[in-house]
Amino acid sequence: MVRAVAAAAVLLAVVAGLPAAASSAPAGPIDRGALRAALAAVHAAGVPAVQAEVRDGGRTWSGAAGVADLSTGRPAEAGMRHRVGSITKSFVATTVLQLAAERRVGLDDPVGRWLPDLVPGELGQRVTIRMLLNHTSGIGNYTDALLDTLAEVISVGQTSFAPQELVRIGLSLPATGAPGERYSYSNTGYILAGLLIEKVTGNDAAAEVTRRVIRPLRLADTYFPGADPAIRGPHAGAHFALFGVRDLARYHMSWAWTAGELISTPSDLDTFYRALFGGRLLPPAQLAEMRTTVPMDPAVPEAGGYGLGVYSVPTPCGERWGHDGGVIGQITISLHTVDGDRQLSVATNLSHYQAGIPEEHPIDTAWLDALVVGLCPDATARRAAEGTLRLPLPGAIGVSMG
Repeated sequence: MVRAVAAAAVLLAVVAGLPAAASSAPAGPIDRGALRAALAAVHAAGVPAVQAEVRDGGRTWSGAAGVADLSTGRPAEAGMRHRVGSITKSFVATTVLQLAAERRVGLDDPVGRWLPDLVPGELGQRVTIRMLLNHTSGIGNYTDALLDTLAEVISVGQTSFAPQELVRIGLSLPATGAPGERYSYSNTGYILAGLLIEKVTGNDAAAEVTRRVIRPLRLADTYFPGADPAIRGPHAGAHFALFGVRDLARYHMSWAWTAGELISTPSDLDTFYRALFGGRLLPPAQLAEMRTTVPMDPAVPEAGGYGLGVYSVPTPCGERWGHDGGVIGQITISLHTVDGDRQLSVATNLSHYQAGIPEEHPIDTAWLDALVVGLCPDATARRAAEGTLRLPLPGAIGVSMG
């Protein structure tokens, strides 16, 4: 998807100086005052609306700052529905792993066994399902070609794409490496994963993910929009700040499909990841497979590792697991302790404020501060974050969105 962070590309190092409210002693495991101040700072830095949910054990805090609708001044609220982009991959990978647990498919099956017409010949025999899910297939990323210009960014939201068409675009691009050789983020792999789900089950991929994951967890605000360009229910605008701010909340998402079509809320994401890492969705063997990672950047250990639809990143408070997502005008990150004791999901409604320039921006600093306040339950750990961090950033995304 439009990558909100380089956790799937190159993480950017920035200096994070925490605001005074964040460095004071917390009132409890969830420092509500620091969280409110952190979200307000993200809005003040230039993001129209930001919302978040933090869970610590049995405690939950949710909040929002800013303006959901710039034309009316409607204030942002916690719980607004939001396009969560590549976080969709965690749901899709979970479904594939459930099929593996049922012995209906093998992670090391060649993709050509299941989708011979789409990935034929030697490539189809060398690329495995596991490689699709951990981005080591070497297959090109179709969004690099599909969203290459500003005009294309606008037009794809008015176009209906078949998944097979997206795969063909990805396969037409130069390979990023030999199958299994190295990590290289590719949305094409997750379109193939969606087609695999349909081939194995005989059902629509979105319906199968809904049946297996969304409905059992009662995620009432999480759904695949399909052909509907609107976000149903309360939501903020989706602001795209490249050569002028545009609100693209109405946007056809067929171009993203099982790589990033999902709509959800921070609360639903926290519920999903707690259930996932807590073993409610996968047997131990498949959960262990999901958490077996490849380095996202072997030269930069701080970049973390990518598993099967989830990644791990080091933080000042220890290792966190989850995913991020970015689509046109909306950015999300969801990070968690593996025991589900500390959880953070944050959503903002502005993308491309950097116009593709990888330089520090006030929004980046405020975003990092908010992440650290949400991830770290005490001020001591937060102070340890002062300095160079490698955490997900929402800003340095160019027109070519891989």
